[in-house]
Amino acid sequence: MALDGIVTGAIVRDLQRAVGARIHKIHQPAEHDLVLGIRGAGMNGRLLLSANPTYPRVHWTTGSYVNPLEPPMFCMLLRKHCEGGVIESIRQIERERIIHIEVKHRDELGDQTNKVIIVEIMGRHSNVILSDPATGLIHDGIHHVTPAISSHRIVLPGSAYTPPPEQDKIDPLSVGSEEAFVKLIASRISAEEAPVLASRAIVHTFSGISPLLAKELAYRSSGGGIEQPYLQPEGLTAEAGYEGAMIGTDSLWSSFRQVMKEAEQGSYEPVIVTDAASGKASFSITPLTHIQGARANYDTISECLEAFYGDKAERDAVKQRAADLIRFVGNEKVKNVSKIKKLQETLHEARDAEKYRIMGELLTAYMHQMKRGDESVTLLNFYEEDQPELTIRLDARLTPSENAQSYFRRYTKHRNSLSIVAEQMELAEDEIRYFDTLLQQLDSASLADIEEIRDELVEQGYMRERSRKGPRKKKPQKPSVLVYTSSEGIPIYVGKNNKQNEYVTNRLGASSDTWLHTKDIPGSHVLIKSAQYGDATLEEAAMLAAHYSQARASSMVPVDYTLIRHVRKPSGAKPGFVIYDNQKTLFITPDEQRLKALLSEVK
Repeated sequence: MALDGIVTGAIVRDLQRAVGARIHKIHQPAEHDLVLGIRGAGMNGRLLLSANPTYPRVHWTTGSYVNPLEPPMFCMLLRKHCEGGVIESIRQIERERIIHIEVKHRDELGDQTNKVIIVEIMGRHSNVILSDPATGLIHDGIHHVTPAISSHRIVLPGSAYTPPPEQDKIDPLSVGSEEAFVKLIASRISAEEAPVLASRAIVHTFSGISPLLAKELAYRSSGGGIEQPYLQPEGLTAEAGYEGAMIGTDSLWSSFRQVMKEAEQGSYEPVIVTDAASGKASFSITPLTHIQGARANYDTISECLEAFYGDKAERDAVKQRAADLIRFVGNEKVKNVSKIKKLQETLHEARDAEKYRIMGELLTAYMHQMKRGDESVTLLNFYEEDQPELTIRLDARLTPSENAQSYFRRYTKHRNSLSIVAEQMELAEDEIRYFDTLLQQLDSASLADIEEIRDELVEQGYMRERSRKGPRKKKPQKPSVLVYTSSEGIPIYVGKNNKQNEYVTNRLGASSDTWLHTKDIPGSHVLIKSAQYGDATLEEAAMLAAHYSQARASSMVPVDYTLIRHVRKPSGAKPGFVIYDNQKTLFITPDEQRLKALLSEVK
C-alpha cells in the first residue's frame, strides 16, 4: 500500500463534493475512527476519518459501523463545534498527507464561528485534531501527544497547533520543465559515489511520492524491461555490475511528467494490484505496471481505498479485543477434548465389567477350595465351552466370601458407570460443539459482537464478570443484527453470535419465513424475512450462511434451509442451539463480489 501525498491529493479532489454541504451527524464507532454524515448541496454520504496507527485513511464510505452506547469525549466535542456546520473548504497542505476541513458553525448563542478539522495521515503518528483558526489553539485531538512523547509538537487541549516538521523536498507538481527536473535530480545524486537507484533519487527529491510510485516511474522510464534502473552520476563510468541497468534523466522526466500531469488534471486511474508471487496487495492512482498480478480498477479513489482496507482495521481491533476470549474458549475446548479421552479409557474399562461378575461367581462356586491368606487361586472357568483355567488374584486380608463380594462390587460399579460415562461424553461433545461455534463467531465478529459473546460466557457461568468502575451501563433490550438486502429487494437477517442467532430465529422469524444454516458446520442463523422470494434471494442467503460459517473459505458448502415453523430449541440446550426438520440442502460456493454488492446495515 502507499497512501502518499499524490494519493492524498486525489482524496481531497474526491472530497470536494462535500464543500457547501452540512455535517449532519458525527459518530466515533471506534477509538481511532470518525464517521461524518454529510448532507446538502446535492450531497448525501458518509465520510470516514481514520487515525488508525496501522490503517490511517480518509475516504467516502458505504460500510456499516456500530456506534457505542455513549459517544467518546472527542466525538461529543466535535458535535458541539461542528455538527450542523457547513463545510467551507477541504484542502491538502503542500503535497503532504495533511488535510484541512474548514467548517463554519453557529454556537449556542447563534454567533458564527470557524473551526478546522485537521487530519494527519502519518502512520503510527496519525491524528485527527480540532483547532480554532482564529487563535491557532487546539480544542482537542483524537490522540493526545504529551511532552513526554514528543518535544517538537504537543497535541493537547489549549496548546498551540504546530504542523508536522517540514521535509526538505520539492513539490513535484511545481516542476515545469525537464531542465529544472534534471537540475533537482542532479543536486540530489551529485554527492553519491556510485550509481543511484532512480526510484530512490525521486523519493529523496520530491515530496508526496512514495517508494511504490517512484519505483513505477523508474520502471516506465526503462521501457518496462528493468524493474530497478539506476541513474549514473556525472563523471563516473558505468560499472560492470550496473551495465545494462542505466537510464537517462530524459526518459525519467518523461514518465515523471506524465503522472504529474494526470495528478494536476485529476485524471486518476485508481487500481489495486495483488502481486502474483508474494500475494501482497498495493494501490495507487495510476496503473502499477511493474507489479505482475491480478488487477482491480475503480472509478474513484474512495472506492479503491474502501476495497483495499475493507475491514482490515476492524479485524485487527477485533483480534486485539478478542485475544483473551479466543484463548479462553480454546482452552475450554481443549479441556473437554482431554476429558473425552479420559472418559473413553474409563468406558473401555467399564466394558470389561462382565469379567468381574464371572470371577465373583467362580469364587462363590469354589469357595471351599480357598482360605484367608491366599493371594490367588486357579479355577476352571465353566462359563467357557472348553472350560480353561482362570487365575484370580485375591486379597490375602479377606475371607473367600469377602473376596467374592469385592468382585461383585467392582462389577456393579463398572456396569453403572457405562451409562454415566456415556452421558458425560455426550455433555463434553456438546461443550466442544458449543466452543467450536464460539470460535467461529469470534473469527467473524465485530467489536460489538465480542462484548455480546463475553456477556454470554458470563451468563453461562464460564467467566466471571469484569469489575467496572463508575455506573453500570444499561444494556440494550435487543441485539443489533446485520441485515442485507437481496438483489430482489428482500431483507436477509444474519446472526453473528448466539444472542443474535436466538433473536433472529425466535423473535424476528415468522412461521412462513425461511431459515438457513450450514449443515453440520458451526455458523450463523440466516433468515429470509419473506414468505415469497426467488432463486436469487435463496442463493444469496445461502452464500451469507456459508460466508458466516467455519467453511467460509470452502467451495460447495452444504446449507440447509427450512421454514421457521420447523425450527425449535430443545429444553435446556446451549444458547444458539436448535434442531430442525423438513429441510432441503443447497450446495453453494460463496461469491465475495456478489455479497459485497448487496446493501447491508446494522439494525
